[in-house]
Amino acid sequence: MPIDTGSTGFMLIATALVMFMTPGLAFFYGGLVGRKNVLTIMFQSFISLGVTTVIWFIFGYSMCFSGSLGHGDLGGIIGNLDMAFLKGVDLMSPSPMNPGVPLIVFVAYQMMFAIITPALITGAFANRVRFPAYLLFLVAWLVLVYFPLVHMVWGGGIMAAWGVRDFAGGIVVHTSAGFAALASVIYVGKRRSADKGLHSLPLVALGTAILWFGWYGFNAGSEFGVDRITGLAFLNTDLAASFAGPTWLLLDWIFTRKPRFLGFLTGSVAGLATITPCAGFVSTPSAVIIGVLASCTCYAAVGIKNKAGLDDALDVFGVHGVGGFLGTILLGVFGTAAMTLPARDPGLLASGLVDGHGELLAKQAVAALGTAAYAFAFTLFMLWVINKIAKVRVSEKEELAGLDLIEHGEEAYL
Repeated sequence: MPIDTGSTGFMLIATALVMFMTPGLAFFYGGLVGRKNVLTIMFQSFISLGVTTVIWFIFGYSMCFSGSLGHGDLGGIIGNLDMAFLKGVDLMSPSPMNPGVPLIVFVAYQMMFAIITPALITGAFANRVRFPAYLLFLVAWLVLVYFPLVHMVWGGGIMAAWGVRDFAGGIVVHTSAGFAALASVIYVGKRRSADKGLHSLPLVALGTAILWFGWYGFNAGSEFGVDRITGLAFLNTDLAASFAGPTWLLLDWIFTRKPRFLGFLTGSVAGLATITPCAGFVSTPSAVIIGVLASCTCYAAVGIKNKAGLDDALDVFGVHGVGGFLGTILLGVFGTAAMTLPARDPGLLASGLVDGHGELLAKQAVAALGTAAYAFAFTLFMLWVINKIAKVRVSEKEELAGLDLIEHGEEAYL
């Protein structure tokens, strides 16, 4: 099949946008922590750009997308090593989602998702984890959690075969990272030294802007081509974020008596995370409802987390974990065949309660619960094992001094 230059060009731009989200996340997290830990939290995002790319090239892509249920994978859970070192990926290979786009573009696009997902977790254990332990965690979490989930949902594995839907990563990215963050908080424990945090709201705003911008590539790009669904996913992404931000702002205004800029930024990200699994499957009015529900639910989750005394420093669980989980469930409610192109693969149909079908909702609920439990349990186990190899947590003295100087010998502000 000849190359589709329009779709290929769009996908290259979308790939760059998703890559840009990782530095955006670094700025977002960097502004939320104290001045003594800015570089540490930012570095934990940036290092994934290199480490994850190396793993992806050697065996990561192959483990995610080689084989399918009953055809060469391991029980529909994980792929094989047939495409290790990108064997068989050449200029003429078509991508599995759109034969008009080269496979090399699909490899690059999916790699950007692999890069940002473990970086999301780092906000939960800010100021407390040693860099060597984090590197081990990054590799182990990709191999034991992220790669199996990608294969099960997007790589022809067991969840895909069962009919579970995830347009752009509500299960694979946000639910998995959010519940891994919760496990990390429980394992690592609270910060021992007082940390004012939020040293730079402008940095948080910059990070939010970059994330929001990049999310168009994250969601619209997940159609992997240019058609009406691409436009739908793009608009739904903006609608959900734009309604979620003011909703969180209003909730803050009611409960804290202040219209807080941080609340608006946090709410927008919650809306983006929640619409991710739904973006190409729901109508625009549904995206508005999803955005409002995202802020209400995630705001409540953050409040419950605070009352429980869990030190999720940057609310990764409350925003990404709960948002991704909620969006996965709401896909089973608002997903509609009306948003499916006639020429589209019938296997991509998502028909939920609005169409009078409850089967998808049940499948989405089971998938969300299973993913949450899987990511939580494996993360706890991995941290326990890693702590036997390289001590995970810094000492109280090191935490008080700040990890920028202790771990890296550098300072963000002189």
